[in-house]
Amino acid sequence: MLDLLNAIPRSLILPPSNLFLLIVIGLVVWRRRPRAGRAIAGAGFALLTLLSMTAVADFLVTPLENMTTPLTAPKQAGAQAIVVLAAGQVREAPEYGGRDIPDYVALARLRYAAHLHRATGLPILVSGGFAGKPLGNDRVYSFGDAMATALREDFGVPVAWVEGRSRDTAENAAFSAAMLRAQGVKRILLVTDAMHMARSHAAFRRAGMDVVDAPTVFLGGRATSINAWVPSAEGMRRSWYATYELVGLAWYRVRGGGAGN
Repeated sequence: MLDLLNAIPRSLILPPSNLFLLIVIGLVVWRRRPRAGRAIAGAGFALLTLLSMTAVADFLVTPLENMTTPLTAPKQAGAQAIVVLAAGQVREAPEYGGRDIPDYVALARLRYAAHLHRATGLPILVSGGFAGKPLGNDRVYSFGDAMATALREDFGVPVAWVEGRSRDTAENAAFSAAMLRAQGVKRILLVTDAMHMARSHAAFRRAGMDVVDAPTVFLGGRATSINAWVPSAEGMRRSWYATYELVGLAWYRVRGGGAGN
């Protein structure tokens, strides 16, 4: 319940919720001030339409992705371990016997981590701790557990460490860094989405890690067809994700890299 309450204000400041709210405000104002109401509601509708276009979302996505670069020589990076950050879960997937499994965003990260492991032989740490099914001994089946299972069973890749307590990116960094330092690990390949990398890199650097970016899922600069100018759910998803990361980066800078999801 606490996680739900915490998510409500965050959702309201991100598209499309904030835009629907703007439209509702415009419709309410319309009754007393028709001109102002039309302007507010019209602005909300126009922004909702524009941000649903992948071509427009590109203007938000590309600056974030330009903050990092693809890893071209993982063997020469001098890293001692690979760290993969969690994304979301599919809860109680029926085709897996009701087990929680990583969502498609997390799977893209896991696939790249498996690729890097095969290229470098480095041990892998998976990090993500949103609560799932009880495992006994006061433990739950965390995001990290689901990721570790996927790497072992679906990709045939061993997992050296599972960090299953973190609730956000800052805690991913703090808890993972503590586990790695105990094993003498200082320099890591950090795997997450390209849009998420700038904030993740900052969090792990603040936690005392020497970070080598290993970004995946580059989306910017690919909206070249006419369909990119047609509103779509994917366009809004990219706008939401980019806005989320931009707000997160701003919050990190305000708080000096402090906690935030």
